[in-house]
Amino acid sequence: MKNLKTQGFILIDVDVVALNNAGKSTSTEAENGVATKRIQKNGRSYTYVSGQAWRYWWRNALQKDFNWGLSPIIREAKVAFTAANPIQFADDDVFGYMKAATEVVTDEKGKDKKENITVTRVSPLKNSAIVSVTSVQVVENWSSMSRHEGDAVPYTKQEYSAIMKGMFSLDLEAVGTFAAYNKTGFKNLSAKLREEALAQTGSSEISDPHLPSAKGEAHQLVRLDKSIRTQRISETLSALKFLSGGAMQTNNMADVAPTFVILATTTSGNHPFSHVATSKGSIDQTFELNVDGIEEILRDFKAQIQGKVFIGHRSGFLSSADVQKLEVLKSQYPGVVELGSINDMIDKYVAQVEKQIP
Repeated sequence: MKNLKTQGFILIDVDVVALNNAGKSTSTEAENGVATKRIQKNGRSYTYVSGQAWRYWWRNALQKDFNWGLSPIIREAKVAFTAANPIQFADDDVFGYMKAATEVVTDEKGKDKKENITVTRVSPLKNSAIVSVTSVQVVENWSSMSRHEGDAVPYTKQEYSAIMKGMFSLDLEAVGTFAAYNKTGFKNLSAKLREEALAQTGSSEISDPHLPSAKGEAHQLVRLDKSIRTQRISETLSALKFLSGGAMQTNNMADVAPTFVILATTTSGNHPFSHVATSKGSIDQTFELNVDGIEEILRDFKAQIQGKVFIGHRSGFLSSADVQKLEVLKSQYPGVVELGSINDMIDKYVAQVEKQIP
């Protein structure tokens, strides 16, 4: 295994939004006030969308734009879990799961017995929160429901405009590849699902090089046919083009698909692109694209980067100076850096990664 991972970085540009709310506002005298999510860093305030909300948008895009049949959710008392069936449901495969349960099986003497079928799967797709690049001063605006007779019903909501950044990593080796050996946190499949997976055309067993058994022998992993894994990876990445979502879209609709994206394949788990968008100004109020930082990554991680690095930007988003810097970067790294529109770069990266999938 080559430890191949897609490393992605995105920017979104939104105006007058309240993308992810934090419950009742404590900064208003109105009875109905909703706060937006904010975090403090170096004494300044930054708005953010939780990583969980981003994943919700992503999963919905896969369902609506790529016809993914999502894994059903089962609610029991105070816990909820999906079907935990990554063979049938691609979102269980890509987004992971945990299911603690027992099932009745028949033993060799013909008697029924309960068997622990607890399974877990670390998500091959990992993502950050989406955080404003610059410090943000949120405003609390007054609204009202006034279409009925009598007094209007006032409420407030916190709104903001921001350029926001997020990053993600997709483990290309893990998609469509499952462990069935009984180790906490590693057992992805029950014995029944393992048999079902191996019965599929093109599925096979491969040795797990990372965790030998007590006898020093390699555990066996179940791997789905390459065409299935390729489709799941390609569609997961292509869904970036169609991301939509966020709270209060009725009155605060915004495009949350990327206006800037970097996509690369690396052989390491760390994410090198986290600081390519920064802020400047006395209160970190102005966005700045760190093109020098991108160039530094190309040099420092030359040995880990596989294939080309694709940089996409939407026309009108970046300043002409930043676009010129990116053009210079492309000329300095011919055959390494591809530069173009968002959707074109996503499509070209997907074409590249389809050839890299083991």
